[in-house]
Amino acid sequence: MPDNAPDSSPNNSKPDSSDSAAADAPSFGWNAYAERFNGRFAMIGFAALLITELITRQDFWTWIGL
Repeated sequence: MPDNAPDSSPNNSKPDSSDSAAADAPSFGWNAYAERFNGRFAMIGFAALLITELITRQDFWTWIGL
């Protein structure tokens, strides 16, 4: 086989992991990335609420004045 000929063996086939996967993901609306992002910030907010309650020894409703 000449050196410049393409190798047709199936073992050398690499999956196309270029930017096509990133280009297929929607950047706006309901998608897995947005759900994961919102869920993580909700967990951070809930943890901050619990830490605030532990530090101040007041529950959330007392803290906001209700």
